[in-house]
Amino acid sequence: MAAQEPSPPSSMENNKPGFPKKILANKLEDKHLCNCCQNILRRPFQAQCGHRFCSYCFNRTVGSGPQKCNACIKEDIFEEPTSILKPGCAFPDNAARREVENLPAVCFNEGCSWKGSIKDYELSHEGKCEFMILPCPLCKELIRLNEQERHNERECPERTLNCKYCKEPFHFRNIKAHDEICPKYPMICEGCAKKKIPREKYVDHIKFCSKFRTPCRYHVVGCDMSVEKEKIHDHERACAHEHLRHLNLLLHYIMGMKVSLEGLQPQSLELAGHKAHELHQALRDLEARVSQLSTIPGLTGPPVQGVPSSLSSASSSSAGTPPPPPPPAATLPTSFTPLPSSVGAALELQLHSEKTKVADLGRRCQELEVKAGTFEDVVCVLNREVERFATTMEASNRQHRLDQDKIEALSNKVRQLERQVGVKDLTVAEMEGRLREMSATTFDGVFIWRISDFTKKRQDAIAGRAPAMFSPAFYTSKYGYKMCLRIYLNGDGTGRGMHLSLFFVVMRGMSDALLKWPFNQKVTLMLLDQSNREHIIDAFRPDITSSSFQRPVSEMNIASGCPLFCPLSKLEGKNSYIRDDTIFIKAIVDLTGL
Repeated sequence: MAAQEPSPPSSMENNKPGFPKKILANKLEDKHLCNCCQNILRRPFQAQCGHRFCSYCFNRTVGSGPQKCNACIKEDIFEEPTSILKPGCAFPDNAARREVENLPAVCFNEGCSWKGSIKDYELSHEGKCEFMILPCPLCKELIRLNEQERHNERECPERTLNCKYCKEPFHFRNIKAHDEICPKYPMICEGCAKKKIPREKYVDHIKFCSKFRTPCRYHVVGCDMSVEKEKIHDHERACAHEHLRHLNLLLHYIMGMKVSLEGLQPQSLELAGHKAHELHQALRDLEARVSQLSTIPGLTGPPVQGVPSSLSSASSSSAGTPPPPPPPAATLPTSFTPLPSSVGAALELQLHSEKTKVADLGRRCQELEVKAGTFEDVVCVLNREVERFATTMEASNRQHRLDQDKIEALSNKVRQLERQVGVKDLTVAEMEGRLREMSATTFDGVFIWRISDFTKKRQDAIAGRAPAMFSPAFYTSKYGYKMCLRIYLNGDGTGRGMHLSLFFVVMRGMSDALLKWPFNQKVTLMLLDQSNREHIIDAFRPDITSSSFQRPVSEMNIASGCPLFCPLSKLEGKNSYIRDDTIFIKAIVDLTGL
């Protein structure tokens, strides 16, 4: 029997309905349609009522129990129990399957020119057509199969990318947000203009960058210039007068505050004493900084107005010991002159700046509190989503277990059906073999055996894969002796490797009890010259004492014949015995006396 072409795997039978009608290249016939899905039959099953269904459709219909055949009801031929569909009441309709699979088909996807049979469509084109329209699994946009890779890599707005700096994945739509937080994103220093500084190292860079501009350290007393770090000392020398002026103004204001203590009531003198002590300490610090600035070469500043020369010495003499308790208000020194109103305004501005910073910090705290509240809300939402997802997963797991049980049951049934199909295929193969044997059988004692593919079969004989071949059986009459031939293309026994050996075999027949035994008819064996000039002929009469010609007790007797039937040298080169790689063997059994 010819080798059967491979069919799609059986797993396809249970998960696909019929083929769409649009793939059929010629006129559609109703007999090719599934009575359930109304599409072209895929793995057709025939119910006992005679209607055909796709394997998938039939299993889905009877999966919930026996069902009435809708086609029988529609055709008004319903009768029980024939029209009841139930598991086991249908069988695979292989004849209809072969007929459907050989129908011409075309691809219905726009732009595709594929043509072939429905079987070819299922095996090599269905689900693989480059022009098939599919939804993108991420953005749901409809795209062709041959454009899917380009869409996923370049066009899909929901695609995932890897940052080229930190290699972390992110969605394409978040590319700008990621650039704002990427720790490896390249920054440019505003001072030295150095490029490609990773964001995570930018702060460390500007700490040591000599070109980076920072506020002057006297900005707290009024200097509003920003200077490169390497030029900060040049700036302080160049602007020393301005810095001294700001410090003098601050000193005048502090001394004015000290003078204002003279007006304190006696009950507040203790508190005033503490404040005076604090002012003394601040005054000493300012004087020390003024004296440091005054020592810079080439720099002279105006004397501090309103400060007596003894103030400095008095302050320095008392620097090592805490100041004595303040005297009564009437005895407080009054040598300090009040500061101008512009100095108070400058300090008020400084105080206002500090208050602004405090307010800014408060505002930031409020923003952080709002963000913390937002994050808490997000966490609550995420917790609810996790709970919902866990519930969904549990339900999915239960459904998965049910599906697995159903799949296992269906798989067992498929295996059982496959075993039944295998047994039937063996039966069909046996019947086909018998049919071929009967078609080649003769009943007149003359038999011609055609052996094709001679070269390949001889190579198999040389290699030992198939050293011998048996011919189909032939008879001396319809109820006569049953016989066959056996040939060794590379010789057997004394003829191995040098001759073609040909033997005659007596087989067990249905009418052996009616025949004379031992077999005693003359046998003539011939290798035919296909030019009809010189046949190779050998003949013998059976040895009636040999077991080869007694009545067979098994399927066939031991072969007997001519081990040196034909030298292989005659079959080499150009010869008239082999034409189109085929030889013909003829056997003639003398019927005299039968």
